[in-house]
Amino acid sequence: MKTKQEFIDQALAYFKEGFACSQSVAMAFAPEFGFDASTVGVISAPFGGGMGRLRGKCGAVTGSFMVLGMATGSYNPKDMDTKLAQYKKVQDLNAAVTAIYGTTECGELLKKKVSKEQVDARAHHNIVCTGIIADTVAALYDILYGENSGQAQ
Repeated sequence: MKTKQEFIDQALAYFKEGFACSQSVAMAFAPEFGFDASTVGVISAPFGGGMGRLRGKCGAVTGSFMVLGMATGSYNPKDMDTKLAQYKKVQDLNAAVTAIYGTTECGELLKKKVSKEQVDARAHHNIVCTGIIADTVAALYDILYGENSGQAQ
């Protein structure tokens, strides 16, 4: 298994290639759970920019939610225990990122850190998005593999 830093580095490498924040996070973890990174990249593509540039939920966060689905999801619609445990992990991840940034909404994150002109020039990717991706991947790793995850490190 990769280390936390290796997951962070992989997600950032994807982002620097031009993948959306959602894709970068989801693709970095996909092989860990038996999923093809390119397929996951296609599925997660519209979630970048806060859900298709609507500036809603941060793409790094939604990509992490997808990873939690890959890691802990169930195809059984009657399996409420698994569903509720997964929802708890989603809530924990959202809370962890909120604790760092005060929000998980893309538009709010951008307003706090960059100007409209910087967003228009796509400078926000280097100013704010790379840090959010790294911090979100770190929080996701801790939820998946940390001492309170229920899994061995």
